This record gives sequence, C-alpha cells and structure tokens, in this order.
Amino acid sequence: MASDDSHKKDDKEHLSGDLKGLLGDTVKKVFTAGVSAAFMTEESLRAYVSELKLPKEALNLLIQGANKSKDEMTQRVTKEIVGIIQKIDFVKEASKFAETHKFKITAEIDIVKKDPTKPD
Repeated sequence: MASDDSHKKDDKEHLSGDLKGLLGDTVKKVFTAGVSAAFMTEESLRAYVSELKLPKEALNLLIQGANKSKDEMTQRVTKEIVGIIQKIDFVKEASKFAETHKFKITAEIDIVKKDPTKPD
C-alpha cells in the first residue's frame, strides 16, 4: 500500500505540474496577445488566441480590452507627436538650414520660333 500511496502522490504532482505548465503557457499567450494587440488586427488576434480554447466570453473580453488598449496607446502617441511638433519653430529651423546650406538652382530655357501657319 505504501507504494500505491507514493504512485498517487507522484501522479498528483505530475498532474499539478502539467496543469501549472498549461496554465503558465496560457497566461503567457494571453499576456503576449495583450501586448502585441496594439499591432494586430482583431481578426489576427482572434486567430492567435483561438488555439487557447478560451470561453467565448473570455475571448470577447480579451479582444475588447485589447481594442481599448490599442485606442488609448494610439491617442497617447498622437498626443505626444502633436506636442513635439507644436514645440518646433519652423521659421527658426528653416533659417538655421539656410545659413548652413547653399542653394543651387538650375534652369533650362528653350526659345523656339513660332510657326505662323499654326494658331496659338
């Protein structure tokens, strides 16, 4: 009986380890999906997490959260870029550029005699 108890204990530890590994992989994939959702379309995100066999409600919740995160990140990046652009003095920058560069303009002019038989 002692060996039977040790087998049960080994089986429980093995199952517990498998469950932890499966749960850990699932959490990793969900986290990765959440982080990379900003760069994925909803369809590609659904395809990515579909192999996790999540309940439909959990999948929808994950996708809603990912879309919300994507929107927030887009708004923040846009706000930062606008803030940076507003701080630029374009006249001053163009003046600096003109002071350190030489402008060369090349033109070609052709003078062609009019044909008196053709109207303009």
